Amino acid sequence: MKINKYVEDLKNKSAAELSEELVAAKKELFNLRFQNATNQLDNTSRIKEVRKNIARIQTVIAEKTNAAN
Repeated sequence: MKINKYVEDLKNKSAAELSEELVAAKKELFNLRFQNATNQLDNTSRIKEVRKNIARIQTVIAEKTNAAN
């Protein structure tokens, strides 16, 4: 599945790469919300998808920090 591939890619990244990806996802979410507020967003389901990706990234970061301890 596509989601499992994405999670596997996340698990193979370093902590610095994960934090960069998290920042990029949060910026994308902000832009999507801004577009939605100004009625410029066509695909509103993208907001939900980006929120879930942020949660996935945060989960992988937490797993890595717990495994390091």
